[in-house]
Amino acid sequence: MGHFGLQTAAGHLTVPAESKEAYAADVEAAFRADAAQIIARYPHKRSALLPMLHLVQSVDGYITGRGIALCAELLDLTEAEVSGVATFYTQFKRHPNGRYTVGVCTNTLCAVMGGDLIWEAVSAHLGIGHDETTPDGMITLERVECNAACDFAPVVMTNWEFFDNQTPESTIQLVDDLRAGKDVRPTRGADKVVSFQDMSRVLAGFADGRADEGPGAGPASLAGLEVAKGHGWTAPETTSAPQGTTPARADGPTGARTGKDKA
Repeated sequence: MGHFGLQTAAGHLTVPAESKEAYAADVEAAFRADAAQIIARYPHKRSALLPMLHLVQSVDGYITGRGIALCAELLDLTEAEVSGVATFYTQFKRHPNGRYTVGVCTNTLCAVMGGDLIWEAVSAHLGIGHDETTPDGMITLERVECNAACDFAPVVMTNWEFFDNQTPESTIQLVDDLRAGKDVRPTRGADKVVSFQDMSRVLAGFADGRADEGPGAGPASLAGLEVAKGHGWTAPETTSAPQGTTPARADGPTGARTGKDKA
């Protein structure tokens, strides 16, 4: 009990003193300009908190004390309210994070397909555990509950880009390439993995122009669609759909990248 409040890694309950130091004037000015764009998207300012926290990470690399204070000021919230949200979601880091967050899924299907073996091998190879960072600051390793890509199990994500059908060997190669500064291409999505801070800016709502790169879905995800197409199956039409909705159909995906997913 004497060490309560002094946990390490994912259990951090304290904010490093240096994270409370004021922003440089030019950095704060740019932050306020970006924050104004985010806040303008919402009818109520407090609704902008999640993207604002991603903006903090894009600037500082993690959720700093100064970032919390500035979010509270701009959104008319208390620092306790901002901290409560920042400590609830695992995407928000309360301690310095690596340039690349590598998350190994060890939930049920990925575990059965080899996720646990991947985790053990990569953790041993890097010499770090869950939510810990390599001494060079390049890799933060996470044990992830689910990457929502079970049809490609076992799955690893790097800064939330997919690496499907992984093995211990392929994942070790992945982290070695990242640490060596090589360009690494995900299985699906953008053509290149960017830094944690660059991805945080995208999550804050600032487009990086890469939304149309790479395939949006793979054969495993589209197998049911292709079967339906081959049999000419469609969802039954209905005249009682709620106002403003469209009856579901089996002849096309519902995602934003329709043309790409069909390819």
